[in-house]
Amino acid sequence: MTTSDIATAEEIDRRIEAADTARRAKRSAAAQEIGELARRRAVLAEQLDEVERQLGAVLAESSDVLDIDELARFTNIPAAELTGWLTARKPARAKRKKPPTGESGTTSCGPSIAGTPPNVKASAPPKTGPRTEAVNAPERATAGVP
Repeated sequence: MTTSDIATAEEIDRRIEAADTARRAKRSAAAQEIGELARRRAVLAEQLDEVERQLGAVLAESSDVLDIDELARFTNIPAAELTGWLTARKPARAKRKKPPTGESGTTSCGPSIAGTPPNVKASAPPKTGPRTEAVNAPERATAGVP
C-alpha cells in the first residue's frame, strides 16, 4: 500500500457524511413509521375501550331479562368474557376515610410493642416496595429430619 492509496481527510469526511446520510434516512423513516403506527394503535385502543364500555352498559341494562349463562349460549361468547365486560364497567369503590385523630394527634391502634411507635400496628409488615413474589404461593416447610 502506498500513500497515494490512503484516503485524504476530505475523502474520509465525504464517505462518513454519505454513510451517515443513508443511516439517518433509515432511522428517520423507521421512527416516523413507528410513530404513525403508535398513533393508529392509540386511536383503535380508545375505540375498543368505548365498545367495551358500551358492551358492559348493555349487559347491565339487560341483566333483568337475560343472564350471563343464557347470553353465552345464545351468542357463543364465553361467559367469562361477558362477565369481564360487565364487571369492567363498574366504578371503583371509594376509599375509606381515615378516622379523626384524638387530641394528642395520634390514635391508639392497640398495644404497642417496645421499639415501635404507638400508632403503628406491630403485626403489619413493613412496606418496602412492590411485591415480586408469586401471589398465593404456598410457603415451604422444612422437615426436621436429619
